[in-house]
Amino acid sequence: MTVENDRDNLICVTGDVEDVVYLNEETGYIVLDMNVESTLLTAVGNMGDVREGERLTLYGEYITNAKYGRQFKVDIFERSLPQDVDAIRKYLGSGVIRGLGPSAAKRIVDAFGERTMDILENDPAQLSVIKTITPERAKVIGQEFHNITGLRKVMTFFSKYSIPQYVISAAWKAYGTDLIRAVKDNPYCLCMNGIELHFADAERIAQDIDFPPDSEERVLAGILWVLRMNADEGNCCMRESDLCSVVTRQLIVSDKLYAAALQFAEKQGDIVDSNIYDTRYIYLAEYFRAETYIAERMAEMIKHSDNGNTDCTAEIAGIASEQGIEYEKLQLEAINACLNNRVFILTGGPGTGKTTTLNGVIALFKKRRMRIKLAAPTGRAAKRMADLTGAQAQTIHRLLEVDFSGGNTFKRNEENPLQCDAVIIDEMSMVDTMLFASLLKALKGSTRLIMVGDSNQLPSVGAGNILRDLIDSGQVPMVELTEIFRQAAKSLIVTNAHSIIHGDVPELNDRTNDFFFMPSDSEENTLRLVIELCKTRLPKAYGYDPLDDIQVLCLSRMGTVGTGAVNKELQLALNPPSKSKREMNFIGTLFRDGDKIMQTKNDYDVEWRRGTEKSHGIFNGDIGKIIDTDRINQKCEIDFEGRKAFYDGDMLKKIEHAYAITVHKSQGSEYPAVILPLPNRMDRLSYRNLLYTAVTRAKKTLIVIGTEVKVSSMVYNDRRTERFSCLKPMLEDHFV
Repeated sequence: MTVENDRDNLICVTGDVEDVVYLNEETGYIVLDMNVESTLLTAVGNMGDVREGERLTLYGEYITNAKYGRQFKVDIFERSLPQDVDAIRKYLGSGVIRGLGPSAAKRIVDAFGERTMDILENDPAQLSVIKTITPERAKVIGQEFHNITGLRKVMTFFSKYSIPQYVISAAWKAYGTDLIRAVKDNPYCLCMNGIELHFADAERIAQDIDFPPDSEERVLAGILWVLRMNADEGNCCMRESDLCSVVTRQLIVSDKLYAAALQFAEKQGDIVDSNIYDTRYIYLAEYFRAETYIAERMAEMIKHSDNGNTDCTAEIAGIASEQGIEYEKLQLEAINACLNNRVFILTGGPGTGKTTTLNGVIALFKKRRMRIKLAAPTGRAAKRMADLTGAQAQTIHRLLEVDFSGGNTFKRNEENPLQCDAVIIDEMSMVDTMLFASLLKALKGSTRLIMVGDSNQLPSVGAGNILRDLIDSGQVPMVELTEIFRQAAKSLIVTNAHSIIHGDVPELNDRTNDFFFMPSDSEENTLRLVIELCKTRLPKAYGYDPLDDIQVLCLSRMGTVGTGAVNKELQLALNPPSKSKREMNFIGTLFRDGDKIMQTKNDYDVEWRRGTEKSHGIFNGDIGKIIDTDRINQKCEIDFEGRKAFYDGDMLKKIEHAYAITVHKSQGSEYPAVILPLPNRMDRLSYRNLLYTAVTRAKKTLIVIGTEVKVSSMVYNDRRTERFSCLKPMLEDHFV
């Protein structure tokens, strides 16, 4: 029967499941046919693993699908076990209990009739009266049924809160049949690591079950959530005063209650309280352990260096002669220092000869028969490193051998270190705290570590500011290359980049070089110019491929010239719909065959293939192209520069269109042509380092669109990306 319901005026329908048409096990999205008073109804929504024969009460609304017609879209659902004999037989025969097929289900229902469900729940030992079921098997069937009914109760419990299926699955894995009890005891347990329900969603559940707002559990969860969000923004720690202010203000609790929860969190090892230079900082425990380890290990490596005892001047001169080059003074100093120090930093801006110097280091190490490993934070950065050096390079994750069975863990560590004499890391500014700690753990006591990067680039996406902190400590041996070589000086991209980082307004009126400025007095006009340049002007003038050669970089995701708006327009312009292209809509995002996309989070479980090669892992910043979409099954196949992988379910949340990407996401990459649309307004992202990073991503052509006032204001805004970290003072303390 269909009636109006008081649950937000949703429509209510009740019936038995006839057929499960489609189920996505990761998201819980399901399409099913349901018998409602002898009428077949197609229902769609996130209901998890529903089986034939189950009785459902659904709350939602009728919709019309362009292809499949009238459907019932489910918002809230309630489920109950089947009652009549036919429905019970169909339910048990659906495979809901592992090892129990249609024939065994029939024998059980024939034996117990309408008492079957009661027998399974309360006295499964009775099943052994059936010849084919032993007492041991009866026990297993009973336990399986207990787990299944528990999961269904859990799904029903969470349905009204619109909690994602992957969160429910993680919570079920952690608590099993005790999950509902655990949530009622403390709904904020769902915010813990491994489940990570958003704190606001836990608040909704807490309010619904009348959980006390002044409970220590709530405040503790709030503290940990604020610290995790703080880490997501790049900070390893927070000033205690800031943490107190945020938590007490947002949760509306007293300082006393906050202090008690903080003390409890420290006692159980979730956080660490640290005093640095008379300021109190609060860490999530894992970040404190990482920073203290980095400081200790770096100090050890510095103190056990050769301190310049090896003179390799003659060898370097021989290398220079072989390569037909002449090293300048700082380059010679850097190459020699790499051999005389356990740890060394080579830094410098574009055109200053970092690659030439690095190639000299590699040649020197090879002459001495040293085993070398080259790596970079991203796949694109590693490929670029390999192209520039002519040596094999890989991602740091590959170097450390990601353990795909255990998430973000590595097979290379203190017990199983890397077997090499030197490790060289490029694009060091992109390396975050947790990854750097893992790298150091994988180095033998005698292994040299050479870090190459531009300290003026943006810091890592993950928490920390490793390269900047190491340089600012003044304890790590380093050379900064400053001289712009003659060939590089011919490039306006290079010279303007150096002008920007020194606080000088770049040359904007030279239309004969590789750096072009296009004035635009409105963001709408700026967007129009971006589309024209990508679609026609640059391909016609330079032969650039709009997808492979041109990259639009935006300061942010929001606004008229943010990635969101620009990607929509570029998708329409560069990859319009056609009968030959399949497409699908996933949570409001339209993916189409041929779309340029980017991975936004590390996913160690993605299986990919390249010819006969198979492996796992697609990482943050990897760019690919959709080669096939399947709207019905909500999945697609993506080609990441030769690595082909299938995406569905929760995996699709980790990709987005990449016709335009943020400057932050472009780190470690270079593109033949870069277009940089600047918003007219000033905001928190209008600062020097961001502009510098964007400019240095272009290899051959850079076009900046906006106003001269905007460019000047960004150059004059010398606000570095501020991050809370205590690595610098921790390292300094080892040399006091």
